[in-house]
Amino acid sequence: MVYNLFMKFNDRMIAIRLRKKGKTYSRILKKIDVSKSSLSLWLRDIELSGPQKEKILKGREKSRYAGAKIQQKKRVSQTKQIIENAQKEFLILVKNQIFLVGLALYWAEGDKHKGERVKFTNSDPLMISFMMNWFREICKVPETKFRIALHVHNLLVSKKIKSYWSQLTDVPQEQFNKIYVKNSTLRQRRNVLYNGTCGIVINNKSLFRRIVGWKLGLLNHFKISPRSSTDRTEDF
Repeated sequence: MVYNLFMKFNDRMIAIRLRKKGKTYSRILKKIDVSKSSLSLWLRDIELSGPQKEKILKGREKSRYAGAKIQQKKRVSQTKQIIENAQKEFLILVKNQIFLVGLALYWAEGDKHKGERVKFTNSDPLMISFMMNWFREICKVPETKFRIALHVHNLLVSKKIKSYWSQLTDVPQEQFNKIYVKNSTLRQRRNVLYNGTCGIVINNKSLFRRIVGWKLGLLNHFKISPRSSTDRTEDF
C-alpha cells in the first residue's frame, strides 16, 4: 500500500516536471502509467508559457497535417483499386446489352466529378425508368440509397408531380429531396403534361469510382485512349 502511494506520488512529480517543460499530455503518458483523467487533474493548475503553447499548437497542426496526408494517400490507393477492379469487371459485363446502354447514357447525362456523387438527370420518363432498372440490376443499389431530386418551372408545378415520379421510379416520396422550383419566363402554362426534370441521386463514392472504371474499360474495349481528350479520370 505504501509502495503504491509512493509510485503514484512519483508519477505525479514526473508529470508535473515534464509539463513545466512544455510537454504534451500524449508525451507525458508515454513516460508514466496513469489515466488521462488523472493526468488532467494533476496538471490543471500548471500554466504554460506563450512559447510553450505555440510549440504544442504547431505540433498538433503538424500531426493533423500528417494524418490528413495519410488519409489522402489511403483514399487515392482505394480509388485506384476500385477503378482497376471495375475495368476487369467490364470484361464480364460487356456482354450485357443493358449494361452497355446504361453506361453510355450515364456517360452522356450523369454527373462526372461533383464530389463523386452518382446522379443521372433527365426529363424523359422512359429514360428515367431505364436508368432506375440499370442502377438496380447492374449496380445493385439498395432501395434505401435512392434519392430523387426534381426541378420544375414555377408556372408548371403540379401538385401530383411527386406522386408521378414516385410511381414511375418506385421510390417512396419520403426519399425525395425538396423540389427545386425555377422561375419561368412563360406567362402561362404551355404543356399540361410537363412533369419537370427528374434526377436520380445515389451518394456512393465507391459506385462513382466503379462507373469511372467501367468507362475506362469501354474505352479500352474500343481501343480509344483517354489521353486523346484528357488524362484526368475525374472527367469521366
